[in-house]
Amino acid sequence: MNTTALLIGLGPLLGWGLFPTIASKIGGRPVNQIVGTTLGTLIFALIYSTINHIAFPTGIDLAFSVLSGIGWGSAQIITFKSFELVGSSRAMPITTAFQLLGASLWGVIALGNWPGTTAKVFGGFALALIVLGAWMTVWTEKKTQESSQLLRKAVIMLAIGEIGYWAYSAAPQATTIDGAQSFLPQAIGMVLVAVIYAIVLRVRKQESFALFEVVSYKQIISGFFFAFAALTYLISAQPDMNGLATGFILSQTSVVLATLTGIFILKQKKTKKEMLVTMAGLVFILLAAAITVMI
Repeated sequence: MNTTALLIGLGPLLGWGLFPTIASKIGGRPVNQIVGTTLGTLIFALIYSTINHIAFPTGIDLAFSVLSGIGWGSAQIITFKSFELVGSSRAMPITTAFQLLGASLWGVIALGNWPGTTAKVFGGFALALIVLGAWMTVWTEKKTQESSQLLRKAVIMLAIGEIGYWAYSAAPQATTIDGAQSFLPQAIGMVLVAVIYAIVLRVRKQESFALFEVVSYKQIISGFFFAFAALTYLISAQPDMNGLATGFILSQTSVVLATLTGIFILKQKKTKKEMLVTMAGLVFILLAAAITVMI
């Protein structure tokens, strides 16, 4: 792996690492967060595509790119809801584990990433390390019935959400265009989900309309961080860069920053023993990412 590919592959570490903490800090309901995030992503994508004179795709390439964005938007709504249940510092490692299993196994089985027995053995070991590390970051020293129920509910929700994240990662691989060209259509798909979700909540639950609330537009800031991560991930996952399996694992090192900022900035408290186990889990995740770089 060359230096350029590695740096691009680690771009999501910053963007996705700070994104959940910024979104949680700005506040609002999940619908406000998804509306603002997707609008920020669309603005970022429009500026990037215009500056670089990137042609807008058509036909099947356009359809799969939009589908990718719809998948992410649907899954992210669920993730924002899980933040309300257990906090971003616990939800992020859970969703990371599910996403790694889904997207990386798809890359290996369907797309031929990690060719050869040795690469698959080391890659499988890296996946196991990340899953173990993610579990350690959500370990609780003193469980209560309520906390266990909330965690269980969050795990089930995030497992369902994985379907959307899988579509987000896998759909662009079915196109003939590169990651940069699929970026804007993805953003359009994300905004479609957010707007429809806001309308449904307004009509069915008589909630205030998120598109008319100021906090939704403050969330555009978090959308810029997400967009930066999404763009660098799309480029990293291309076959001539890191490939889907390795590119995705590198991107998910963002869970380290997301967990730590959730604990220290959002004050999502842990006991000393929980912090020790969490830090060990994060080390396992970084070790696993280092292994994939050497495959």
